[in-house]
Amino acid sequence: MNPFKKNGKSLSLFITAGYPEKESLGQQILFLQEQGVDFLEIGIPFSDPMADGPVIQETSSIALKNGMNLDLLFEQLSAIKRQVQIPLVLMGYLNPILQFGLSSFLEQCESLGISGLIIPDLSFELVQSKYRSTFESHQIPLIYLVTPTTSDTRIKQIAQVSQSSFIYLVGQNKITGSSYSLSTHAKRYSEIKSLCGEVPLFLGFGISSSAQKKEAFTYLDGVIVGSAYLQALSLGKEEEFIENLVS
Repeated sequence: MNPFKKNGKSLSLFITAGYPEKESLGQQILFLQEQGVDFLEIGIPFSDPMADGPVIQETSSIALKNGMNLDLLFEQLSAIKRQVQIPLVLMGYLNPILQFGLSSFLEQCESLGISGLIIPDLSFELVQSKYRSTFESHQIPLIYLVTPTTSDTRIKQIAQVSQSSFIYLVGQNKITGSSYSLSTHAKRYSEIKSLCGEVPLFLGFGISSSAQKKEAFTYLDGVIVGSAYLQALSLGKEEEFIENLVS
């Protein structure tokens, strides 16, 4: 069963664990769940991210200063486990996960019912050659990123191993938070969607408005909104932002 497959379109939000306050995570998850968000991507703060734009970098920096770490993240998720009714995806970089211990990390994820992992600096090839059996033994799907320039062959390979999760379509070859016109890539988005078959394809990196969300819904299965929400959160306008986004 794929927890990300649904009859309609999906809206996901990215939040940074430990931001804006050390204990904000549980409150954020339950608040966004109440607002009708379909699933959440939880960022594990890291000092040297490779794909994150300035907004997410700043939230990670603040979260680290607040004292967020993997032990605390798992503790906070455990405290609200019974209240969470939507899929949770963890997004982090490989170095902190290896320092924690990959098997220990996956065991924690499994016990908490985490629905998937996004690890941008863990390549598809490295997983297949070195880590595949470890991830499969813990039944935690890896979610891979593709871009409009990813080859058709590679997209098909990724789709074959993503039957229990989704594929994350990076809207353009830039860091998170960069604005762009979806229509520029509309034809390619549709082609990628066809290559994915039954695997849901969600668009992220730069989605910031209800209008963009609705446009993306015409090509794809859903959107993931990150920087724009975190920016609204930093200004204390998260409720207004969500109200406008879901409209």
